[in-house]
Amino acid sequence: MSYIFFRYLLLIFFFSVSCISWANVRLPKLVSDNMVLQRNRKVPVWGWADKGEKVTVQFKNKTYSAVPDATGKWLVNLPAMAAGGPYDMQITGKNSITVKNILMGDVWLGSGQSNMEFQSSWLKFNDAQLGKAEFPNIRLFTVENDLSPIPLADVKKAEWKVCNKENAYNFSAVAFFFARELHQREKVPIGVILTSWGGTIIETWMSPDAINKFPELKSQIAGMDGSPDFLNKLKQENEAQVQEWIKQSYTVDAGYTNGMASWNSPNVNSPDWKEMNIPSLWETIALPDFDGIVWLRKEFTLPTNFKAQEIILNLGPIDDLDQTWVNGALVGESGQYNIPRKYPVKAGVVKPGKNVVVVRVTDTGGGGGIYGKPEELFLTDTKANKIADLSGTWQYKVGSDSKQNKIGTPPSVDVGPNSRPTLLYNAMVKPLIPYAIKGMIWYQGESNAGRAYRYRDLFPAMITDWRAKWGQGNFPFLFVQLANFMKTTPEPNESEWAELREAQAKTLTIPNTAMTVIIDIGEADDIHPKNKLDVGKRLALAAEKLAYNQKVTFSGPLYKNMKVEGSKIRLTFDHAEPGLITKNGATLKGFAIAGSDHKFVWADAQIEGNTVVVSSTQVLAPVAVRYAWADNPDEANLYNKADLPASPFRTDDWPGLTINKK
Repeated sequence: MSYIFFRYLLLIFFFSVSCISWANVRLPKLVSDNMVLQRNRKVPVWGWADKGEKVTVQFKNKTYSAVPDATGKWLVNLPAMAAGGPYDMQITGKNSITVKNILMGDVWLGSGQSNMEFQSSWLKFNDAQLGKAEFPNIRLFTVENDLSPIPLADVKKAEWKVCNKENAYNFSAVAFFFARELHQREKVPIGVILTSWGGTIIETWMSPDAINKFPELKSQIAGMDGSPDFLNKLKQENEAQVQEWIKQSYTVDAGYTNGMASWNSPNVNSPDWKEMNIPSLWETIALPDFDGIVWLRKEFTLPTNFKAQEIILNLGPIDDLDQTWVNGALVGESGQYNIPRKYPVKAGVVKPGKNVVVVRVTDTGGGGGIYGKPEELFLTDTKANKIADLSGTWQYKVGSDSKQNKIGTPPSVDVGPNSRPTLLYNAMVKPLIPYAIKGMIWYQGESNAGRAYRYRDLFPAMITDWRAKWGQGNFPFLFVQLANFMKTTPEPNESEWAELREAQAKTLTIPNTAMTVIIDIGEADDIHPKNKLDVGKRLALAAEKLAYNQKVTFSGPLYKNMKVEGSKIRLTFDHAEPGLITKNGATLKGFAIAGSDHKFVWADAQIEGNTVVVSSTQVLAPVAVRYAWADNPDEANLYNKADLPASPFRTDDWPGLTINKK
């Protein structure tokens, strides 16, 4: 056989193999072992194959067929079937795939930000809170975090898992408790698809179609469609903006002179520097509510027999940006707030006797400083032998206060889920459509509190659009109202979080929606309250009503209307049955009343039947009432006899803090 002919045969062989590989039937990650298919509803099953290739799906002794379209996608619709299983499914084209251990039951989609993402393993005393977790007929599917400027065909990574203790631990606590409650009540298999990402705004979960209805958002996604490298270009633009900001920061930083660092010198005159204990966030000990640039300085002494050698400087995580010097030599810098700093220091930089570490920290918002654990601050040689402990007392001096300088805080280098609208919809929602579902649970809003009025439009738009995209009618959409959080206030005042709760409540005008109120189970100092069990149970009550048509009380009292009666105002409520009560029979609290001057004062409130009468000797001609109108209305205690709390509300429509914020 000639060499040329042999190469020709090889080319034919590899070409054939590549074609077969490309033409093989492929399935989305949702269509896989252990999945739950929606009972009593038409069930789409889809995948990809070669154009024109016949694909068959065999399920429960029946065969369904499809031919891929021009893009290679095929889809069959299985008829509605009752709950049951387990079953296998055979999918055949040029190859054959068997999907095993399938159940017919109810599928719920869970989405939102960190309180939905919050895993059972993060709970305090998690064994006691988790309880029984071995449920082979509950299946859990977690979509891995991903973002994309264009709609994707499949999610990045995910698989259906049978619910056991390990899998429940690593799943959303709210979604697990919700699924367990429904499974025990309805006695059918339950599947939960979780697609969530902490700290995200609602705009990133909205589709391009929904975003294009808002002019100020439409411009932000211009050019994304059809541009897979859009995020790389955006990151390059961000990096250029950050570099420009860094240049500007030198001009407002007292630690720089004529564009050169001066406070990094080991010989800097430091008697006027103050002291703080490191590690710690400086807001908690020395600089309350401070964002800007702070220089931190630590002297350490090495023995006279110390030999010149390369060493490793460990500082733990620094919030947010740092530049670090040892004896005046720059040894490292980073812009990631949650990454421990570990900088190599060249031989000869550190010497016997006195040495100085100087860290210039730029805090862009929230906490600031070197904030890890004491055992994370030390020097070692290259063999990990400890040379010096750097925890304890450091000196510090403010270089620049971002509230006073003209350059503000730096832009973000990273491209994250909030960088542009639609990024999470494209990567983590679009690939799930049109998987048949029973309904949806949603826990999000914290990141939109500063633009609460706009949320009034965004949230309903997202619900309406997702329902349209799924094409399964007005499926039940259940959502969690924001919990009580942050400091309490001694007097009635305005609140962005209250305005966001109001925006959520207004969304109840959308058909087949329900809101779970949790202002009684939040934590003042933690945006992630640990009581996820009651959140899941209350969501399940709403599902029982909307999705399963059970006769249950699923909501706490919701404000309906008011009537002025002389110097008093009488309030009526929906969901007041089977009666209004205060928690533990205590005095009714949380109500404020105002006259035409818009000045609210705390009010006396009394339950009369299924109404509440509110008054104050300070307001003889009242016109408005507010209830639980605060970031943390921890004393608000109006409930119905089903032990469900009343939602915060106001009877007025006076302009709030976020009315002009988009």
